[in-house]
Amino acid sequence: MSDPLDALHEPVRPVDPDPAFAARLRARLEREVLAAPRPRERGDAMTSTISHGTALALHSITPYIAVPDAAAALDFYVGAFGATRRGAPIVMPDGRVGHAEIAIGDSVLMLAEQFPEMGIVAPREGESPMSMRLEVADPDAVVERAVELGARLERPVGDSPYGRGGVVVDPAGHRWMVSREAAAGRPLQVGDVGYASLWRRDVGAAERFYGAVLGWTTEGDHTGRRRQVTGRGRSLGLFGGQDLATTLCCYAVDDVDETVALVRAAGGTAGEPTEEPYGRLADCTDDQGVPFAVFTPGPDATRPGDTEPGALTYLTIEIPDAGRARAFYGTVLGWRFSPGRVAEGWAVHAGSGGATSPTTGLHGGADTGRVVPMFVVTDIAAAVGTVRSAGGTADDPADAGYGTSARCTDDQGAAFWLVQY
Repeated sequence: MSDPLDALHEPVRPVDPDPAFAARLRARLEREVLAAPRPRERGDAMTSTISHGTALALHSITPYIAVPDAAAALDFYVGAFGATRRGAPIVMPDGRVGHAEIAIGDSVLMLAEQFPEMGIVAPREGESPMSMRLEVADPDAVVERAVELGARLERPVGDSPYGRGGVVVDPAGHRWMVSREAAAGRPLQVGDVGYASLWRRDVGAAERFYGAVLGWTTEGDHTGRRRQVTGRGRSLGLFGGQDLATTLCCYAVDDVDETVALVRAAGGTAGEPTEEPYGRLADCTDDQGVPFAVFTPGPDATRPGDTEPGALTYLTIEIPDAGRARAFYGTVLGWRFSPGRVAEGWAVHAGSGGATSPTTGLHGGADTGRVVPMFVVTDIAAAVGTVRSAGGTADDPADAGYGTSARCTDDQGAAFWLVQY
């Protein structure tokens, strides 16, 4: 009589599962994995199912799209939208990618290749049943990069009452509304500029120059080093007696004392916080010598408009080492970064997603760290003429995609930009 356990010693013979059973099992696993185990209470975080070192909370709705070629789609989203891969894709026995994840800003996008037998198909050419809105700091640069990487331009970038943006259809057939939301009226976010001051050697000369070019009027005792610009949505000022020509930015933060500790831990310097009429404040310097300040805004502080004449609309942090700057400001203000349109250029994204106010960029390779502002004008040709006649210099205006711009210096040699939208 043979031992019935002898069968356990026989070679294993793999058996392919029934295709219908495999499809049902996969669908069940998807339902179980993606289903929330319980209703979320306010403040609870739902996280992704792929292990990738750090958890990123999912929002109430997370897009899960089908694509013809997952590898190509992932490469496109990384290159065009600055996405980061979240773990390795899950490959099914037949070689198709059954699940992959990327992070774009503060959101997760899930994708899989087509499974027609389950009704999961990518958009047909020329037919996209939905649109996804992507909030970015620089829609012009993102749309340009997406088209270079194979997207189809459906609507060029332009301005509207809701902000600035354009529409592209990615190589997988999905439509993206690449946008920057209009900032005016929204509450100040961490990393927004609540106050900006132009530092110059001669405050009187700066007052006359920018009054002529931008129509600024100022108030103050006109004998000291400070001037306050009047009639602008964002609080602006001039500060004289400074050898470093820069723009001092006062950034909104949730907790000044905690931010001071972060500045010091990241290699910068920070003074002791003080109580001011507009909130708690601390003067700081980053780890490459660029001065700035942080403050806690009041509950009613909102983002001003940044497209009216004379407004501060854009800031470029020119810095020797862009990598160090990304690490510093990422730690201190929670900023994130995506590649810009020029070498060593980076678009700045608020930690909560979307653009900062005003929109900000980072440019490495400078000899000295400084912040260069851009101001809005209604007639850039006339404004450039005024810059030159007032003792400054100006490049000829050129089309920049988002408008017509010109790089200038004032009559004290400090750099700034003008733009006509």
